[in-house]
Amino acid sequence: MFAYYFDLALRSFKRNRALTALMVFAIALGIGASMTTLTVFRVLSGDPIPQKSNKLFYVQMDPASMGGYKPGEDPEQQMARYDSEALLREARGDRQAMMTRGSVAVEPERAGLDPMQVDSRFTTADFFPMFELPLLYGSGWSKTDDDSRARVAVITRELNDKAFGGGNSVGKSIQVDEHAMRIVGVLDTWQPKPTFYDVTGDHFGEAEQIYMPFLTSRALDMQTSGNMNCWDDPVEAKDDPEGNLGVNAACAWLQYWVELDTPAKVADYRRYLVNYSDQQRAAGRFQRPTNVALSDVMTWLDKNQTVPNDVRLQLWLSIGFLLVCLLNTVGLLLAKFLRRSGEIGVRRALGASRQAIFAQCLVEAGTIGLAGGLLGLALAALGLWAVRQQPAAYAPLATLDGTMLVATFVLAIVSSLLAGLLPAWRACQVAPAIQLKSQ
Repeated sequence: MFAYYFDLALRSFKRNRALTALMVFAIALGIGASMTTLTVFRVLSGDPIPQKSNKLFYVQMDPASMGGYKPGEDPEQQMARYDSEALLREARGDRQAMMTRGSVAVEPERAGLDPMQVDSRFTTADFFPMFELPLLYGSGWSKTDDDSRARVAVITRELNDKAFGGGNSVGKSIQVDEHAMRIVGVLDTWQPKPTFYDVTGDHFGEAEQIYMPFLTSRALDMQTSGNMNCWDDPVEAKDDPEGNLGVNAACAWLQYWVELDTPAKVADYRRYLVNYSDQQRAAGRFQRPTNVALSDVMTWLDKNQTVPNDVRLQLWLSIGFLLVCLLNTVGLLLAKFLRRSGEIGVRRALGASRQAIFAQCLVEAGTIGLAGGLLGLALAALGLWAVRQQPAAYAPLATLDGTMLVATFVLAIVSSLLAGLLPAWRACQVAPAIQLKSQ
């Protein structure tokens, strides 16, 4: 029966080609616009580490002075070094890592290659198992390496190819800021989008190319490039042997993550942070009232609005445009079906039920949706191509995957079926006797 109704729909299209083309184009425009913005929104709002996002928590507290204090504000976005190292020593989580972003000069040993400036991440040993970084060769470093300020590094596959021509470079040395660093691991491709572990910079930029122990980077006075918020003199000790920013500097500039695998551990850790903050205020370090936060990955991304407001606005506008297109399609289908009242009356008089007429009209509406989906897919591909030409960092991610490809046709067919409900209902209400008398 479906094949029969589909054949009737195709014949109807041939009789009313202009009207059919207008409906197909209306649905295609709405589908193309909505799928373009929906694809971009899906890419930007996706879970970057779905297997662990509910077990990784970003730590915040408020060590700043009372200057500019406003009750109810969020804690500092980043952590002070003193507090980060204290939490790291006490190690109350299953895993914990402190980190910041840096920029270093790398001198490849390969002949003919000039020194290059690359992004780096200064972190601690648990960074690699916490965020499940894929290792092509070797491993991350150990906590002993952290404590001893070992001159070790993990490099990316890309940097390994440039500096060593590929292959297993574990055990070799690489010159970083004129210091020899022993390579202990080589990462396979790892490009989380967004870079959830550090949202202070470009959320959709490239991951760093070299990773080194945080304390080693301080001992060698390597350059940091992350954001910093200071409320007192940032130079705590001019003669500090670990660089100009001492352990006690009144600055928030580090990210601190902790892994907690049960809700009970999360509650215990939150109480621990409250107690720590109370102790620091009693000791005179903290001045503001206790204000701590523990956010899982998706909550942290939402807090930092990794999906730009203009993308959200474009999504709602495109949905509104789709609704307008569907309303136009409803009117066109209604006009088309009612113009065939005589034909419908004859079919009813010959024994066709209202359900059969209703089903025939819905199949015709769905067929229009299928054609609109094909054209809408082409328009969505064109729209995503236009997005990729923009200078935004997330632009290269705007591509249709298999899921969104299927979603395009599902949305087109469902939309057309919804648009066809009222016209189909009106069509099946046609009284056969009245139509036959009018012929």
